[in-house]
Amino acid sequence: MAEKVAKKVKNPRIAMPEQEPQIRARNFLEVPTGYTPKMAQEEAARCLQCKKPACVQGCPVGVDIPGFIDLLSQGDMTGAIRNLWTKNALPAVCGRVCPQEVQCEGLCILGKKGEPVAIGNLERFCADYERENGSGETPPVGAPTGKKVAVVGSGPSGLTVAGDLIVKGHDVTIFEAFHKPGGVLVYGIPEFRLPKDIVAQEVNFLERLGVKVECNAVVGKTVSLEELFEQGFDAIYVGVGAGLPRFMNIPGENLVGILSANEYLTRANLMKAYKYPEVDTPIPKGKSVTVLGAGNVAMDSARTAMRLGAEKVRIVYRRSRDEMPARGAEIHHAEEEGIELFLLTNPTKYIGDENGRLIGMECLKMELGEPDASGRRRPVAIEGSEFQLDTDLCIVAVGSGANPLLTAETPDIKLNRWGNIDADEANGKTTMKGVWAGGDIVTGAATVILAMGAGRAAANSMHDYLTLGW
Repeated sequence: MAEKVAKKVKNPRIAMPEQEPQIRARNFLEVPTGYTPKMAQEEAARCLQCKKPACVQGCPVGVDIPGFIDLLSQGDMTGAIRNLWTKNALPAVCGRVCPQEVQCEGLCILGKKGEPVAIGNLERFCADYERENGSGETPPVGAPTGKKVAVVGSGPSGLTVAGDLIVKGHDVTIFEAFHKPGGVLVYGIPEFRLPKDIVAQEVNFLERLGVKVECNAVVGKTVSLEELFEQGFDAIYVGVGAGLPRFMNIPGENLVGILSANEYLTRANLMKAYKYPEVDTPIPKGKSVTVLGAGNVAMDSARTAMRLGAEKVRIVYRRSRDEMPARGAEIHHAEEEGIELFLLTNPTKYIGDENGRLIGMECLKMELGEPDASGRRRPVAIEGSEFQLDTDLCIVAVGSGANPLLTAETPDIKLNRWGNIDADEANGKTTMKGVWAGGDIVTGAATVILAMGAGRAAANSMHDYLTLGW
């Protein structure tokens, strides 16, 4: 095995082609342009086909990674996507936005002496190839069970539950509050990272399997969970996400020119504000934009601001680069596009003009102390290090809270002290009979693939309930 590893490591990882930074920084087209079939097969050939693949252990939905890669290396594109579909209903999404570097690719044996297999890129290729060249054939669906399932929210966890249960023969209806399905995949992730057409096609795949989608349905307001049961649904999954904006509660926060990343990205993505005035949904624009936070949402906000015409975009983060929670690829892309990182920096107040508009921000320099509850070193202020940043637009991306619209109207569902649904970690069961929950409404803001993993566990439990009982 050692000789095989050494031999394989000599084959360099196939880099996916991308738009040039100076070009893509001013357009909303997808940054990576995708593998060719030849590139995909060459990259797939790097896989060692381990007998005990650690990469699979790192995948929250248990994709048969060596299996689909082996089929791909042989040129069996149809077999590869069929293999992927057995575990993942959203491969085109996961191939683009999952943090592979800390999950499947992070455990790849090749990564110990070189670069890991580009699992995410290969997953994306399979999904894209099938969409562009495939027959449109769908996996087989089980015989009807006569059971009806309501899925509240069409984000990654809800779509996973719907896909898993429809193929088991259950009747599935998704209820989505917005006018388009996809949840955070549509309103939260920008076009240049996850094109809306890709999400729409993944949803269409589920609809072709038989899933029904009802938009503009705010469960908890237009209809309650109790009423869904009265309408004949036998089980309900709640995946409404964590869309409640969070601010820092520092002086000057009510100045014009300060808004949450939730609102900013929703306007830019779901409401197509980047097409204004063609689409009449204006969005605040700034010449000197500051984004607070350093997660994927912060990177998305900063890169969106650059594409909307900002002359200067800064990311302000109170810890160092090593603690930045965003994917490495997103940080790299942001810096390539000219976005500045102000690290070990903490805002203390906003500065406005006589008209109540934001013109600047006072900050303190920080240094890292001992680790806090998150395991990251706690930032400590350096006395006398105050300085000012000029800025006319600030986007706050420091996290989000639980969506309260449904839970506030459903007292039978127990919540934790943060307002998230208290659900069984192993199966998603809530304290209300017949109701499961998963994704960000349970864990708080996390990744797409972790939400999908929660959806998979809940779907298995719901199937047992629908066929065997609670």
